[in-house]
Amino acid sequence: MRILLYNPDNGVTRNFMPHLWMFLLQALTPAGHEVLLIDGNAQPMDEAGIARFVREQRIGLVGIGAMTRMIAKAYRMADAVRAARVPVVMGGPHVTELADEALGRDGGPRHADAVALGEADETWPKIVEDAVRGELKDIYAPVDEAGKERKPSLRAYPAIPWDSIHLDQFNLVPKVATPLLKRLGGGWGTFRIVPVESGRGCPYGCEFCTVTGFFGDSIRFRTNESVVNELQLLKARARSEGGQIAVFFIDDNFAINVKRTKSLLRDIIAAGAQVHWVAQISANLLRDEELVDLIAASGGKWVFIGMESIDPANLADVKKGFNKPGEYAAVLERLAQRNVYAITSFIFGMDNDTPGVAERTLEQVRTWPPGLPIFGLLTPLPATPLYKRLEAAGRLTRPKHWQEFIPFAMAHSPLRMTIPEAHAEVNYGWTHAYSPYALAKAVDALEDKPLGYRINIFIARLCFRGIYFPMMGRLAWVKLIAQNRRTIFKLVKQAFGGGRGVLSRSPDSLRSYVEAIAPSTKR
Repeated sequence: MRILLYNPDNGVTRNFMPHLWMFLLQALTPAGHEVLLIDGNAQPMDEAGIARFVREQRIGLVGIGAMTRMIAKAYRMADAVRAARVPVVMGGPHVTELADEALGRDGGPRHADAVALGEADETWPKIVEDAVRGELKDIYAPVDEAGKERKPSLRAYPAIPWDSIHLDQFNLVPKVATPLLKRLGGGWGTFRIVPVESGRGCPYGCEFCTVTGFFGDSIRFRTNESVVNELQLLKARARSEGGQIAVFFIDDNFAINVKRTKSLLRDIIAAGAQVHWVAQISANLLRDEELVDLIAASGGKWVFIGMESIDPANLADVKKGFNKPGEYAAVLERLAQRNVYAITSFIFGMDNDTPGVAERTLEQVRTWPPGLPIFGLLTPLPATPLYKRLEAAGRLTRPKHWQEFIPFAMAHSPLRMTIPEAHAEVNYGWTHAYSPYALAKAVDALEDKPLGYRINIFIARLCFRGIYFPMMGRLAWVKLIAQNRRTIFKLVKQAFGGGRGVLSRSPDSLRSYVEAIAPSTKR
């Protein structure tokens, strides 16, 4: 049987990496079946397109996974596939919490022939076998003999064949630029950010988060050996292609067990398995100097930190009081001293927020080492404690907001500002954090670093700006480049000029510059 695993686009802008679940299920599929993968963020497709694809490719089963913000698109695509008489199984956090919605048991239309609840490592092979026989059940859940949910161990993690998987749709190097970049060298024929997990689960239980509900509060880890082997496989592929690969560790809190994380990072270093990587780590765990040393030595370049707010009252309200805003600056300085920088996430519309919260937040951000601040709105996701609290208080304005996904739009009434005021705060945050002036200041803040670091922060800021201001057309990019022409000319002058210009340096300095902006696949 031919199987299609499909991930819908996120409704905002192109993702910068594929989703791991597709590759994991592909590796878990019983022998004798062919699995095709399409990520809508990298390979756009509409309802007519997916219906035509499943017919032409003679697909016998389609698996669709989606988070809440993607679910409306996922349902439309599932409807189109089922209309083409191909069965659909759906899974992911949203479907797990609202299975009746996907199965049409809540009074709405049916979108899926079957749903997979929770983690599908155990149930996926059974789903495939039942589909072959034409005997799909409505619900598949990983439960033990007593009917209790069973979380899969990660000790015997399936080997994902990164050396042979077709990854062309995830190459971030534009086709038009590929010949030139190949001639320049440095292994830039391709560049992909690949998802890797080393563990699952989170004990924190933040009020707005779905992670603890989906993966549980008990942490499970892969063996260090399996993670190291996977990194070695990715490095080997990049070398063979003359390309670059970076890794995003998708663990919801990569350093949740600091002792174990240190052990893993030491093994990566000892094996020479370093690639440039990004991971999500709570600020409170980054107090550990040795951990930060190991992050830098093992290839860590960016750390995603869910700061959420600079107001301790807000953090206490959403059960994230372990975040200490007074420590943020020291944490970021500790990382920056080792040339590791932060993606800092903030949520506006919390109960203690008032108009002006964006500027108050930016006043703090401007005092920190340059990074990538991102801004969003507090969103009540189904079945979270936040959703239940707001529902009980009668504060939900769009109780099923996912049925008509609107990017950066609130679904409940804040306490101390209006919904339009909250929207204005998010807009203010993005506009002022990613203005030409702010980008120039971020570049200048790294004046004492090699040129590569300044280019890195500039390009990263341009790309992250696209989360809120989509840059999907050529005209938008031309306008953006024109707005930032002063900074671009300055960087070009430094690169090609004398003195501190990179092209006037010795070969060793040039190598340092390349390594600063490119993941190393040759260590």
